[in-house]
Amino acid sequence: RGKAIGVDMTEEMVNRAGAVASKYGYENVEFRLGEIENLPIEDKSVDVVISNCVINLSPDKERVFREAYRVLKPCGRIMISDLVTEGELPEEVRNSFDAWAGCIAGALEKSEYLDTIRRAGFQNVKIVSESTFTMDASRELKGKITSVQVEAYKL
Repeated sequence: RGKAIGVDMTEEMVNRAGAVASKYGYENVEFRLGEIENLPIEDKSVDVVISNCVINLSPDKERVFREAYRVLKPCGRIMISDLVTEGELPEEVRNSFDAWAGCIAGALEKSEYLDTIRRAGFQNVKIVSESTFTMDASRELKGKITSVQVEAYKL
């Protein structure tokens, strides 16, 4: 039976996750306070790293992927869901508070995102699913924001 380790940068969310796990009797989970650029997890200690729409918020995405690589056991993998761009975003979007709050302003261009994962040491990097947002987008964003699910391995 496996174990899951959750990491969040706020004590409130770590406490909330722990309370929910206790409420439902989950004993194979642990929650730690930390940042994705400096994971509070031992080297080569986990089989899978999963992230859902948070890496685009980090100012140092390359460090995030190096950390994921560090904590993975050999043959481990990452499964990442995140937002990327199709081409460059206008500067006014990159500097918009609303775009940062909507997880758009920090997104990398898709090929740059994948290259960042490769530079961290991962191999067999592939997009397993993607969907470009077209509804409710402003003219400058229409067709430029894509949700990708990426898989890669530490071989």
